[in-house]
Parts: sequence; structure tokens; C-alpha cells
Amino acid sequence: MAVKTEKVQLIEHVLELEEKVYRALRPIMPKEWLCVDLTMPQLKIMLLLFTDGPARMGVLASTLGVSVATTTGITDRLVQQDLIVRSSDPEDRRAVVCSLSEKGKEVVRRLWELGQSRARSLLEKMTPSRLRLLCEAMETILEAAEGVEQDELTRENPSDKRNPAKPN
Repeated sequence: MAVKTEKVQLIEHVLELEEKVYRALRPIMPKEWLCVDLTMPQLKIMLLLFTDGPARMGVLASTLGVSVATTTGITDRLVQQDLIVRSSDPEDRRAVVCSLSEKGKEVVRRLWELGQSRARSLLEKMTPSRLRLLCEAMETILEAAEGVEQDELTRENPSDKRNPAKPN
């Protein structure tokens, strides 16, 4: 069996810590999160619309990894609950664009604020030096996430410069 490199060992340790952090934070998770009367796919769509803004049905389906028909069923129920609205795309009237309704914005905003409040109470328990370390770690994770996102975009849409075999 090969000896694990320091990087592999550190990655495994970070993943173990991530699980421990999740388990430690679960008891202080806002109870309202567990009482929301939404399915996981419905909540995912609402969070996507909250963070990314209005989106075409096809984009939502692709992001969730499901068919447009499945996404239509999920959004039908959200429309019935007055949590999202659907409209025609002004650039392509055949395309349907979903966005949060005012009620939907309020639901997600409330959940977001509850999470922020819990996070703030946790962070207030930390010393300034620990907070600086956490800020540095979070910034490092953001940089890595941007790198992963760029790698995925390159794989999905290779540019002519990166893929000389691709015709112009």
C-alpha cells in the first residue's frame, strides 16, 4: 500500500473536520429550517432563484440535473403556493423564466437571516485571532471554488485557444 502524501492526509483530515463541524452545528441549526413545508427540490429552486436571480426553466433543470418536465412539476407546486412566478422571456417568448414572488423572497430571506443570526452568535464566541484565521481559510476556499468553477467551464466550453483542434 502506497504511503499517503501530506496533501492527501490533510484533505482527508479537512473532510473529517467538515463532518464533525456539521454534526456539531446541527443542534444549533434554526428549527425553522426543519419546519419549512417544502420538498428538497422546491427549496433548491428557491435558493437558486434567490442567489442567482430569475432563471429559465431549462437552466433550473440543468442545474438540478433533472428533466424540464420534472422541473415544471416542481415549479407548478411553487406557483400554486405563490412562492415563484413564471413569465415569458422577453428575448424569446417560447422560453419560460422563473423568479421568486414577493412571498418567496420573504420566505428565503427569513431562512437566510436565521442562519446568519446563528452564525453570528457562533462567531462572537471566537477571539479576533481565530476570526482572522477563519477569514483566511474562507478566502482560500473561495479561491479554490473559483478555480474549480473555471475548470468546469473550460471543460464544458473549451475556447479555441485551449483546444486548437476545435474548428473556428
